[in-house]
Amino acid sequence: MAYDPNNIFARILRGEVPSHKVWEDAATIAILDVMPQSDGHTLIIPKAQAENLFELDTAALEAVIRTGQRMALAVRRAFQPDGVTLMQFNGAEAGQTVFHFHLHVVPRYAGRPLRAHGRGFADPALLAEQAARLKAALESR
Repeated sequence: MAYDPNNIFARILRGEVPSHKVWEDAATIAILDVMPQSDGHTLIIPKAQAENLFELDTAALEAVIRTGQRMALAVRRAFQPDGVTLMQFNGAEAGQTVFHFHLHVVPRYAGRPLRAHGRGFADPALLAEQAARLKAALESR
């Protein structure tokens, strides 16, 4: 499958689709997942065009991991979860639904199962509040 430049993340990167962006640097952005599995579920998206891990160059992958760690720390400060899961999928059979490489940062809470992914959109007002909490956590670092 060839990279589709019109996938949702490519469109977000070009500013064609709004998002709840909480971080941006030269190589990555971090946004809240609009179909979160838990409160604070964040996506790290490289600006490089790559469908999956196998197409992403090493420098872009390193940038994603750096931003992933930064966001995991911010999630921990802002939401105080009991744990944080980092997930990344390659190919439809592995669970990938958007074919632009991305890393999930998912806060985990004891006694609370994850919500099903891709089953419904979160309230935009709630996402805006969560984005503000994450930005404040990043600034207080």
